Amino acid sequence: MASVAGGLTRKRGSTRRAMLVTAVDVLRERGAAGVTIDEVLARSGAPRGSVYYHFPQGRSQLLIEALNYAGDSLTEVIDAAADRGGIALVRQFVAFWERALAGSAYTAGCPVMAAAISSTEDDSVLATAAGEIFARWRDALSQTFRRDGFESADAESLAVMCIAALEGAVVLCRSTRTPEPLHQVGHQLEFLIKSREFVRVYGIPGR
Repeated sequence: MASVAGGLTRKRGSTRRAMLVTAVDVLRERGAAGVTIDEVLARSGAPRGSVYYHFPQGRSQLLIEALNYAGDSLTEVIDAAADRGGIALVRQFVAFWERALAGSAYTAGCPVMAAAISSTEDDSVLATAAGEIFARWRDALSQTFRRDGFESADAESLAVMCIAALEGAVVLCRSTRTPEPLHQVGHQLEFLIKSREFVRVYGIPGR
């Protein structure tokens, strides 16, 4: 199964890293409630004693670190395309999620989204952490659109639209088991960006 945190393929590494990648995979598939110590140990093959050696605060620490690990991995996707402009960045995200979804046979979505909608009291801190990750993505996307020439307000609005639309597309792809929603959303976002660029450069007649 492909792993978002592992750059789409799980690579060999430390026991600690293996547990983090496994926790991300479970979070993508089952949400925060599904991330249990037993499940992570069973999938990663890590010895039970490694849990409190690497994560002395137990499940809560494992969850938070796994979420941040996934968030950092996805931020790398933004950074890799940021210098090429907003449209290139949207295309990078579409390609990334298409590979990630296909690699999981459409059984796993975005770990940050899964954490954001966590509703149990024990996992409420995850929603806050997820919000911080989304804010980092918004700021990075906004900076890209500002470099494209957009004013700050328009750049932030486009960034929020891209995140919301692409995250929604991932959910639709997972439920329909097809990449088509990602392709459709990607095309519409590109059209929106180009249209806003046209307005920015040429203005609107009669406005």
